[in-house]
Amino acid sequence: MRLLLVEDDNHVAAALSAVLKRHGFDVTHARSGEEALQALVPEGPGFGVVLLDLGLPDQDGYEVCGKIRKRTATPVIMVTARSDVRSRIHGLNLGADDYVVKPYDTGELLARIHAVSRRTVPEDAAAEGENALRLGPVHIELPTRRVTVDGSVIQLTRKEFDLLALLAQRPGVVFRREQIISEVWRTSWEGTGRTLEVHVASLRAKLRMPALIETVRGVGYRLVAPAA
Repeated sequence: MRLLLVEDDNHVAAALSAVLKRHGFDVTHARSGEEALQALVPEGPGFGVVLLDLGLPDQDGYEVCGKIRKRTATPVIMVTARSDVRSRIHGLNLGADDYVVKPYDTGELLARIHAVSRRTVPEDAAAEGENALRLGPVHIELPTRRVTVDGSVIQLTRKEFDLLALLAQRPGVVFRREQIISEVWRTSWEGTGRTLEVHVASLRAKLRMPALIETVRGVGYRLVAPAA
């Protein structure tokens, strides 16, 4: 897999690149936001994942993430020292698929890279005749991965869509946290649980329907179908 590493510290980048290459990644190193954006031009090589450090010398990392998302659907993992939920939600709203908080374990980073790189729905799914889901004002088009609320399009990240689609397929049914993590992130790694909480919070905010996804304490989550 080709991976774009956006990191301004050459020593950190060299050490991380060595680890990633040992695990089979073809790493391209960008030292600034501008270098990263230049590497992501349509005629470029294409990447499976962008690993984006937020402490860049030329641009705010959040701004770079927003620009990347406008150019490509390539999964973006933010690397940040900010561990508060508000900062994470802000990153997800800008289009990041996941985040890693510094200092991080290399095994954690590799697990997250593999998790976000898995595409759960093929782009040509429309040819397979899959159905749409309607839940009151919420309309979920599975083939095109398009979500609308009262006719207005809601921009979701890949994992946000996968999470919503999973819960929406069985309204009222409680999905265990372990089951959601397994089906959406394709991993059993326990540390993904915090990511799940952040994605649920982000979905509630984007859809402006905080009661749509109900937390079942100690178990997991379920979607409460709104009135038509």
